[in-house]
Amino acid sequence: MRLSDDILHNVMTRFQAEMVKGLGRDTNPTATVKMLPTFVRSLPDGSEKGEFLALDLGGSKFKVLHVKVAEEGKQHVQMDSQFYPTPKEITQGSGTDLFQYVADCLADFMETKDIKYKKLPLGFTFSFPCRQKKLEEGVLLSWTKHFKVRGVQQTDVVNNLCKALRKHKDVDIEVLALVNDTVGTMMTCGYDDQRCEVGVIIGTGTNACYMEDMSNIDLVEGDEGRMCINTEWGNLGD
Repeated sequence: MRLSDDILHNVMTRFQAEMVKGLGRDTNPTATVKMLPTFVRSLPDGSEKGEFLALDLGGSKFKVLHVKVAEEGKQHVQMDSQFYPTPKEITQGSGTDLFQYVADCLADFMETKDIKYKKLPLGFTFSFPCRQKKLEEGVLLSWTKHFKVRGVQQTDVVNNLCKALRKHKDVDIEVLALVNDTVGTMMTCGYDDQRCEVGVIIGTGTNACYMEDMSNIDLVEGDEGRMCINTEWGNLGD
């Protein structure tokens, strides 16, 4: 199927109108494109260094990563990762079971990589629409794709994960950031090229994020600087 220029222009016009609607405090509730603030205020600038964990949850399997960023003349990134399956009994079970399973896999990864007794910050990539009030917090609005986990919607997914991790007394992790997979994509590309200000995912679902001027965002306080917006454009037309 090939869409005509007229149809594409019509889609573009409608999409832009929904984006503006989504950014407005009063109009957001009826917008199909929710334009969710992420509280990510800038791209990497090349000065980052340290040792981190990353967790990417959102598909038929999820990934745990151990990342080291060092400066050796030029910045050097070393990554070690492992995939874990997300079986049907987990993706369509209870929230308690989901987050305990993720926490157990995270603890298993740390033991396997011999980093279990290190205190490490964690970035949590969660590929579902969340309403955020700060970077390290996010209330799940709805499940998408094949996930139908009970008791998680309208709760803070970071708090759910932290609660499950407390059962592992020998694991000391602080969740510093909750991001959508589009944001993670943009930040990864922006690490190599700061001109990158858009992240797009085309997979089981499709979505995009981009850097927006704060003066155009009525959903959060302040007019200075910019913030990354998770468009949730997959809802366009619903």
